[in-house]
Amino acid sequence: MPARLCRAHPRAKSMPNRRNALYLLLIATLLTGLFTGRAFFFTLAYVFGGLLFISFVWAWLAVRWIGLNRKTRARRAQVGRNLEEVFVVRNRSIVPKLWLEIRDHSNLPGHRASHVVPALRSLGSYRWQVETPCLVRGEFQLGPMTLMSGDPFGFFLSPRRLDATSRVIVYPAVVPITHLELPMGQISGGEAQRRRAHHVTTNAAGVRDYVPGDSFNRIHWNSTARKDRLIVKEFEIDPLVDIWLFVDFSASSVVEDPTIQRTSPTGSIIPTSAAIPPSTEEYAVVIAASLAKYFIDSERALGFAAYTPHREVFQPERGNRQLTRILQTLAVARSFSQYTLRQMLTLETPYFTRGTTLVIVTASLDAAWVTEAQILSRRGIRPMCILVNPLSFGGIQAPDDVIAMLKLARIPTIPVHKNDDIGAALSQRPF
Repeated sequence: MPARLCRAHPRAKSMPNRRNALYLLLIATLLTGLFTGRAFFFTLAYVFGGLLFISFVWAWLAVRWIGLNRKTRARRAQVGRNLEEVFVVRNRSIVPKLWLEIRDHSNLPGHRASHVVPALRSLGSYRWQVETPCLVRGEFQLGPMTLMSGDPFGFFLSPRRLDATSRVIVYPAVVPITHLELPMGQISGGEAQRRRAHHVTTNAAGVRDYVPGDSFNRIHWNSTARKDRLIVKEFEIDPLVDIWLFVDFSASSVVEDPTIQRTSPTGSIIPTSAAIPPSTEEYAVVIAASLAKYFIDSERALGFAAYTPHREVFQPERGNRQLTRILQTLAVARSFSQYTLRQMLTLETPYFTRGTTLVIVTASLDAAWVTEAQILSRRGIRPMCILVNPLSFGGIQAPDDVIAMLKLARIPTIPVHKNDDIGAALSQRPF
């Protein structure tokens, strides 16, 4: 199979020289024929002119009646996994195609879908597969593409642009979390309500005989086998409190390593390795994504709030649908919000009910937000802070003052530094 392309086809470099040489020969034979009057030179000039015309038409036809089908396995991917695509080129004419070059103009970092297609027979097809490792989160465009081909003499190169595009979203990486110690007394929301629920919850209260209309997923098979009749489980209303995940994307709190490069001032990061880019924003995103998966897998009702910079608030829910919404938001989140963390907490206070556990992910060293979090704790809301240390990313201010205030306010805090194992860092005991 021909190698994938990163540069233009080698034939394209020599085409202008060949064509210019033929132009010179055409001019030379015409001038010689005019000065000598011999028909041979005029005939030779006609041959050169006809060759140029035939070559131009051939090159133009070489990229016509070509079908290109691009199949992307999934419109969603995740950092650390591969995006798979299958390309099929079909020759819809009875004239064979000598060669084709497919140039892909996708902006997904590391995407190499450009390809040289060998000779296509009449009504023939050619297929190849591309696997692109996803190294950076974001929403990216696949396509457009350009077909390139030429004449068999190598005089002309004919491009044809295919403007069809599609979008793919790359979710942030998720690291496994084995344990997270939440604020004391907030694992349950008080006493169990001891009220029967008509739907399935995580709390089984007992068993009873099956009655027509009971769902099969409520059947308790061990009791059914033991009593030799259908027995179903009874459930109680879940007493677990809601958890809110609050992620700080304020422009004033982000700190990045000076070595980071982006495709544009507001574009995605150009990856240099498979590690998390050295930015407090990227660490906050990975931490938030990992916490979201941990809570959803633990069957907790999880809410989400962030200014990315647009306000995004998801009411507490369970299940993969909520996780997908959070990951999709985090994939495109950028620290452009002009609101400070204190202002954001003040604006979202009405959504936090008494007894709620509020997990704040931030790199902000502004002491004002700690005061706001302390006010929330007086209202019966239990805040917890995941503090991404900006000093380890090249910041100029140490987080000592903020950490001291968090300790004074009795807000559990877990610090995360650059190059930390995030799973291990989040599993440590808060101070």
